[in-house]
Amino acid sequence: MTASGKIVSGVRTFAADVTEGFLEITHSSFALIGLTVAFVVIALTARPDLRQAGEEKLMNWLQARQVAVLGMPIEPEASERATAGNPKDLPKEQAAVAFWLSKKYRVAPEPLSVLVAEAYELGARNKLDPTLILAIMAIESNFNPFAQSSVGAQGLMQVMTTVHTEKYQNFGGHFAAFDPVTNLRVGVKVLQECIARAGSLEGGLRYYVGAANLPDDGGYTAKVLAEHFRLRQVAGGRAMPTNPPATLSTQAPVQSIPASVKLPAPASPANNGSDKVALLSQPS
Repeated sequence: MTASGKIVSGVRTFAADVTEGFLEITHSSFALIGLTVAFVVIALTARPDLRQAGEEKLMNWLQARQVAVLGMPIEPEASERATAGNPKDLPKEQAAVAFWLSKKYRVAPEPLSVLVAEAYELGARNKLDPTLILAIMAIESNFNPFAQSSVGAQGLMQVMTTVHTEKYQNFGGHFAAFDPVTNLRVGVKVLQECIARAGSLEGGLRYYVGAANLPDDGGYTAKVLAEHFRLRQVAGGRAMPTNPPATLSTQAPVQSIPASVKLPAPASPANNGSDKVALLSQPS
């Protein structure tokens, strides 16, 4: 064999030895990794607490990385806190009411769908027309869950939180007044007490707005009943116009009055019922 042939043969032998050694090492490494994985799986199966701790650490690490990339906190449960639902999932009557209110009061239909469904459930449970409940919300707050009057009536139903503190205890305290569904439930309870005390719907509304002992309620009852009528028509499938929304509580809407009409002297503002919303504490 020539010298060049010996060199070529030596190179081939060296390459073969290197390849064989690499394959053996790789095979051993894969075997070691497989044994390690198998051990970890067995350990995690036998110790659920270790598995849970590992999952939590991994999730925290992934969330920390995502926060670093996005520059804002990550809250996967945030959507569960939202008072919102798909109005298309509601029964036809409730969906019609939700979409009509959404258009009239310029409120998103998703949170309205939850309030409409809750009003229907509360109405059936308390023997109240759900469209009456929705009408009160409309007149009181224009569906603003954070509304507050000058004397402290708060939330969708403008309930006096300081007067009805005990009613919020089962919901975690008085801050629940700003949870839309909780405020709705407490407001319906107050309304039920007012109607029972007065013995009639109209009288109950006067109690609700705090005008039971006043000469008039500033037009509050009339506005609630008018909105109630419109909502009943919508619930019945009739098309109703969406006029500009009613103002908060008992403030009368601005109307165009002919110059030839003489206006009466303005009433004293001392007894304006709009500052006495849902004052009833306990039925007598």
